[in-house]
Amino acid sequence: MNALTTAPRRPLPQTFIDALAAGFGARFSTAEAVRAHHGHDESHFPDALPDAVVFPHTTEEVAVIVALCREHGVALIPYGVGSSLEGHILAVRGGISVDFSEMNKVLAVHAEDMDAVVQPGVTRKQLNAELHGSGLFFPIDPGADASLGGMAATRASGTNAVRYGTMRENVLGMTAVLADGRVIRTGGRARKSSSGYDLTRLLVGSEGTLGLITELTVRLHPLPEAVSAAICTFPDVDAAVRTVIQTIQLGVPVARIELLDSLTVTAINRYSKTTLREAPMLFFEFHGSPAGVEEQAATVQELARDNGGEDFEWATRPEDRSRLWQARHDTYFACLNLKPGCRGITTDVCVPISRLAEAIAGTRADIAASGLTAPIVGHVGDGNFHTLILVDPEDAAEIERAEALNRRIVERALALDGTCTGEHGIGFGKQDFLLAEHGEAAVDAMRLVKQALDPHNLLNPGKVVPGL
Repeated sequence: MNALTTAPRRPLPQTFIDALAAGFGARFSTAEAVRAHHGHDESHFPDALPDAVVFPHTTEEVAVIVALCREHGVALIPYGVGSSLEGHILAVRGGISVDFSEMNKVLAVHAEDMDAVVQPGVTRKQLNAELHGSGLFFPIDPGADASLGGMAATRASGTNAVRYGTMRENVLGMTAVLADGRVIRTGGRARKSSSGYDLTRLLVGSEGTLGLITELTVRLHPLPEAVSAAICTFPDVDAAVRTVIQTIQLGVPVARIELLDSLTVTAINRYSKTTLREAPMLFFEFHGSPAGVEEQAATVQELARDNGGEDFEWATRPEDRSRLWQARHDTYFACLNLKPGCRGITTDVCVPISRLAEAIAGTRADIAASGLTAPIVGHVGDGNFHTLILVDPEDAAEIERAEALNRRIVERALALDGTCTGEHGIGFGKQDFLLAEHGEAAVDAMRLVKQALDPHNLLNPGKVVPGL
């Protein structure tokens, strides 16, 4: 068990409980079942339940909650949909979970300017449903139907990032409540600004440790005129990775390019009832004009064939593309089913595209040497790939081997000028790696920012910066 989950807690002050119960009624709960739901995420870490849960509806209500927590010294943990993978939502120091699921309104869509203003509980699928018929869409797709507030907090990305960027590039501004209860507005709807410190970028990726996001202005993109998707199998993973590198270095504006090793494809076939050939595979998607999409596809198909790729299968109808990408998004749960009852330790490294082949080859050798089951899948168009290391949560020795494997994968990525996390964030699972990646001086600077904005360490304590 992670030591942070065993930290001693003090009971919530009764005056604090009474104040929230009076102000929020049924939207405040200390029920065991509600707390249990909010003390569990998709990581392998042990559950850590909050002492209570509150469901705000407005920025003003969040400010009231924060002020009460500050007055009584109670920690706050922001909660979206609970799909995080590094323990972000676990109440490792106790406190209350602030569930934003009922702050789920799309407040405005400015089609002419291609932006939207949303509350943090709006999910990516909900926003795109709201945009139906506008000719616009929100492209950031981490797989899970995550909340936009949670996606901003973790600087999420996903399958479309190679073309459309991450949440960092697609959040224009926000409203947030600071640890002292003050409300700030950062950024705006203008597409560029040189005005002051970039507080928007500071809060994007801060994982709820610097402020609670209560409103977001996000960038929208035109729906492509034509979309085509394809899969292609390869004789080995190295051939598939060479194809990826050549595609990116040639400047082909591919929208998605995903790698699945043969074990992942086997897992998908079992879970999603598909009949894909069980070999290393790339999933492609091309966006643009009909002529542009055709040209992109022809170029990539030629590159793939030069690397031994075969069995190109095209999905041009929307329903076929949806089925294909749903199978890709199901990989996490599909791979977990390879060992029923297991939990997954997810690696999340990202390296420069020129070092991708070296990083994946080394990872595959490490997996083979470990004797563990660890499928590989990734958004390889931007150098980001994952292994899902399957472990028995009751087997301490197996977990130790898995953590050693994870460390080797991260150390290699850092040696190749990469990062320990391309999109999942630090939480408390990767704090040691944060130090290894950035160095003591940079982490000290992060610590000073945290202490300046949250001197009492009430906002998601125990996350991101070591020692806080």
